[in-house]
Amino acid sequence: MTSRAPASASHAPYRDIPLGSRCVEVDRRGDGSILVRATEALGPHAGRLTDVLEAHARTHPERVFVASRDPATGVWLTLRYAEAWHDVQRIAQALVERGLGPERPVAILSESGIEHALLALAALHVGIPYCAITPAYSLLSADHAKLGHVLGLLQPGLVFADDAAAFETAIERAAPPQAEVVHVQRACARRSSTPWSALLEREPTDAMVRAAAQVTPDSVAKVLFTSGSTGMPKGVINTQRMLACNQQMMVQAFPAIGVEPLVILSWLPWHHTSGGNQMLGLTLHCAGTLYLDDGKPVPGDVERTVRNLREVAPTVYFSVPRGFAMLLPFLRADDALRDRFFSRLRMLYYSGAALNPSLARELAELSVAACGVRTPMMSGYGATETAPAALAANWLTERSGLAGLPIPGCELKLVPVAPGRFEARLRGPNVTPGYWGQPEADARLFDDEGFARLGDALSWVAPDDPQQGLAFEGRIAEDFKLSTGTWVSVGGLRAALLQAGDGLFLDAVMAGEGQDEVGAFIVADRAAAAACCEADPELSWPALLSHPAFKQRVQAAVDALAARGTGSSTFVGRALVLEEPPSAAAGELTDKGSVNQRAFLANRAPLVSALFAMPPGPGVLVARRAI
Repeated sequence: MTSRAPASASHAPYRDIPLGSRCVEVDRRGDGSILVRATEALGPHAGRLTDVLEAHARTHPERVFVASRDPATGVWLTLRYAEAWHDVQRIAQALVERGLGPERPVAILSESGIEHALLALAALHVGIPYCAITPAYSLLSADHAKLGHVLGLLQPGLVFADDAAAFETAIERAAPPQAEVVHVQRACARRSSTPWSALLEREPTDAMVRAAAQVTPDSVAKVLFTSGSTGMPKGVINTQRMLACNQQMMVQAFPAIGVEPLVILSWLPWHHTSGGNQMLGLTLHCAGTLYLDDGKPVPGDVERTVRNLREVAPTVYFSVPRGFAMLLPFLRADDALRDRFFSRLRMLYYSGAALNPSLARELAELSVAACGVRTPMMSGYGATETAPAALAANWLTERSGLAGLPIPGCELKLVPVAPGRFEARLRGPNVTPGYWGQPEADARLFDDEGFARLGDALSWVAPDDPQQGLAFEGRIAEDFKLSTGTWVSVGGLRAALLQAGDGLFLDAVMAGEGQDEVGAFIVADRAAAAACCEADPELSWPALLSHPAFKQRVQAAVDALAARGTGSSTFVGRALVLEEPPSAAAGELTDKGSVNQRAFLANRAPLVSALFAMPPGPGVLVARRAI
């Protein structure tokens, strides 16, 4: 099936790409739950990702597999498929010689990189579980409590840090004393540390071959820890089958990904499932090339992403809504950058949060200006527990915030939690068997039919037409009750507020537990704020916030949402635009750029009090509703 433009003369056609099936079977059961599964069966796939690596090393030996910028020179360092397979076998031999295994796994503390990829694949090849841990636990934490919790559960036999000297304090405080430390750049000063080159010196032997032969699809491949926003992180077990099958699921859902040659430029961190599983896994599955983006969607770092995009034209671009929003000013201002970005793009893909419709419209306009067609914007739904892909919105639509429908091989159970709102539960070969070393958490994860409870809410776009898919309604744990006892669906209300802002708002945090109405802290787009004020973009942020035109636009958006509201839980009663945005250092912003609502509200308790004070304090806008 190929894409066709919507029946509207006012829109340019979409780029012609193959689209996956969205046919599903729907079973509405007597208890109110609904089972949804794809009618297309999951196709054949490799038993483990390193089987694919070995095959590509033979068929595409000189093709670049992973490329990373040298931080000192800025030159792209490349790893070709034949080189990768050569090094993986030697590193695997070194790991086997050290007696590593499920009782003594590998812990990786540093960011994504070529050595990180080689070590991870070597561990996968011989069935040694590995875990990539967010560097924030080592480099930003004062007490290293979360790192200690993670390493205490893992009990690693080997700890890898690209620059061991930078991680030395964290290693001293949290790593088991018997664990070997391996470094690439600087060694530890106060602890023995093995140079990376020592792992590459080993010649593969029969012992390595035998260890690899014993790996099964059910063998633990890796452990990925959840964010820990509601407590200490949980280690999600990923099996070899989960990693291998999920790439086939994605390519069946989005066939455009598999059209060679696949080129990805990605900043998504490898201690998250989207970066560490999907970006690396899809690259391998499709014999593609992954360029590691050293930028991030935050001020001061996004410029590195722009520099990389001037040199690398991706064929598929994965990001979060904040990432696309941060790119927009650069794509608007630089025709050459815009034209290169869209030159080979088969599709855009977002996850993690709802995409503002105005952002999607502007990306479409830029695409048309660059190449005469709209680049399809796709989305999906998944979790760390699902490796991650589980649902896909793989059809042409201008609607945002879609979770989609189950992809081949994955079965969805919808359990009612409120009228028209369902808890998502999933079952399939891509779903985790449980948590590492936490059997009590396993018991809470699965229901009596073996479906994993993910804690997210979904709703039908059109209950009488399942093929229009499901919309993401946010985390159930984020929902709260007003003083009236009415539940507020935070995810849906946040998406509605962003839509009302029509490009002016990047994000919002909802508050109001026990209050009479809902309040919102708004993260505004500085460039959009300056544009609506017809002001110099260099005008100070406080000056923009107090500008009458800006305040009128925010008030109009809040009023428009209130006018559509059907009750106190369906609109924002009062709002405050943030002068200080959510802080990553304070845990208010995740590595993927999304807001940690719970952490934000805990850190900003005085601001929450000011939002609901009577009379309203300075800067607080109160919704005006016609009675």
